Amino acid sequence: MKRHARLTIFNHKGGVGKTTLTVNVASALASKGKSVLLVDGDPQCNLTSYLLDDKVVNTLLDNSDKDTGGTLWTSLKNVYNRNGEPVLIPPHAIDRNILLLPGDIRLSEFETYLGDAWSDCFKRRLGAISAMSALSKVVEATATANNVDFIFYDTGPNIGPLNRAILLDCEGFIIPVACDLFSERALLTLGQTLKNWIIDWGTIKSLAPDDARLLKGAPIFLGYVPHQFRIYGQIMANKPSYYLRRIERSLTKDIVKVLAEVDTSLTPYNVSESRLGAIKDFGSLVQSAQQQGVPFSQVVGGDSHSKELAMNEFDKIATAILSRTQKFLLPPPPKHVRKRRAVKRKTT
Repeated sequence: MKRHARLTIFNHKGGVGKTTLTVNVASALASKGKSVLLVDGDPQCNLTSYLLDDKVVNTLLDNSDKDTGGTLWTSLKNVYNRNGEPVLIPPHAIDRNILLLPGDIRLSEFETYLGDAWSDCFKRRLGAISAMSALSKVVEATATANNVDFIFYDTGPNIGPLNRAILLDCEGFIIPVACDLFSERALLTLGQTLKNWIIDWGTIKSLAPDDARLLKGAPIFLGYVPHQFRIYGQIMANKPSYYLRRIERSLTKDIVKVLAEVDTSLTPYNVSESRLGAIKDFGSLVQSAQQQGVPFSQVVGGDSHSKELAMNEFDKIATAILSRTQKFLLPPPPKHVRKRRAVKRKTT
């Protein structure tokens, strides 16, 4: 069975370009022949609004509570109402190799439910544990049915219950940072929060019934991407360069070292090798892309030189992601091999 790499470009600080980066990284991977499923896990629906026409978005939101609806709320409302399993919705074809599962403002209601479910997970309540993996179940089934290579979750700017479920489902995450003081400060809480989530989920897994469907709960730090900085000549301007140096120190202290306290396999790359790319401020190109609902490479009009620079940088990021996710994409070993490995771990 084909495997998919489940990733997110995540930072709980707003204004760091998560959605823009997600769209353009997905486009770069698609240009390399990889298929990508985008999942809008943000109740603000920024990714959905970016990629779909306003009329389509309004129709989706107006009808999402119906059984024939087409958003993630449609998928998850049975779980929220405690009267059934999540259901599949057809993804929207955005491009030849890109699909989208649309978000919904009512995901905020599901998020509230996940907050209560988290506490119940420690009481070994199977319904609560199943709720934690409900979104993962929908996404996995959609990815399998459409034979995709990569899943990218888009998330809201917070460290709430929904993002907790998303991060614990992901095999890897990438941190986007703006080169400013606020991004530096955000890293302190981000690292400690991820550490606590992973530890707590490990406890839940140890308590869970044998038949429970569980999130993996071990997202690997794949790298970071400085974003939206200004340049002077051909180099980064002094002020963002100053903050980037501080951010890199904070990434070492507050992300790499903190996650390594849980498991060193969560941080296989040190900060000196973990910058996947750097996206400068492309000004009007960003606005044009958002207005046209396309990645930078497909913008009609504008500065062709800026488009070429952007495409080259996103190609670099996509190449790095491909290199760092190969182990996620390998088929699982045969069942008898997995059993031997499990026995060996227990005896050691």
